[in-house]
Amino acid sequence: AVHGARKMEDYGRFLALLVSALLVGFVSVIFSLVWVFHYREGLSWDGGPREFNWHPVLVITGFVFIQGIAIIVYRLPWTWKCSKLLMKFIHAGLNTIAMILAIVSMVAVFEFHNARNIPNMYSLHSWIGLTAVIFYSFQLFLGFAVFLLPFAPVPLRAALMPIHVYSGLTVFATVIATALMGITEKLIFSLKNPAYSASPPEATFVNCLGLLLVIFGALILWMASRSHWKRPPEENAKVLQPIGGTPEGTEAESTMTDGSNADKSDLRISSEAARKQNLKLDEAGQRSTM
Repeated sequence: AVHGARKMEDYGRFLALLVSALLVGFVSVIFSLVWVFHYREGLSWDGGPREFNWHPVLVITGFVFIQGIAIIVYRLPWTWKCSKLLMKFIHAGLNTIAMILAIVSMVAVFEFHNARNIPNMYSLHSWIGLTAVIFYSFQLFLGFAVFLLPFAPVPLRAALMPIHVYSGLTVFATVIATALMGITEKLIFSLKNPAYSASPPEATFVNCLGLLLVIFGALILWMASRSHWKRPPEENAKVLQPIGGTPEGTEAESTMTDGSNADKSDLRISSEAARKQNLKLDEAGQRSTM
């Protein structure tokens, strides 16, 4: 009873954090839209300031909000009965959408700079931002090649899984930090009369947006780092075997236990026992029909 109460308590806590994260992330996206439409002339694709405005909107929507959801999608308890392969496709799909939006946001910045003869890649924000996009692209490629496609051997998956998880969380935290640098840089450059230092309404509003991004990032990282909210290993070794591939879901379990050889032995013993039981049933059926 105590164990069940603890499980319900943990589930309730996770659900509260999840709802809070989704709410804060959604409000962050709304804030970014209010910022560009109410204070920054709206959105367009004309080489002007309105094209630049796509940058913060797409970064916050894709690179922050959607990437955050992709990180915790494995943690949702009601998806644990779904196949691991399905969840991998959802995880990869969300990250792909985030990657596309991030690339489009960068294109908008470069086109705006080139149209206005503004130098590219001179600020720390741009350096770290481009680095984050490059590493995110590499992370996405590695995820497809090693964990989604069925060709990578299980030992390689087991070795790369901790690196994949750590890199994903690092990139996400870096994106949050880069977004904070970017919105501050934009306010300093854009607000002249009154200046940013005078705390006009736009500065206060966008500073609140930055606080929302920090809260969202903290919630996502907390949920992703709690081991007791991790997706459990699939029961009874029911794994999906893609064409010519290795059993689905084994890379995660390989990183969580050192007893994989014992598990394989248990599976072989169980399979042998089941085979003998089927033979006995067949023999009994034959005798009953003679």
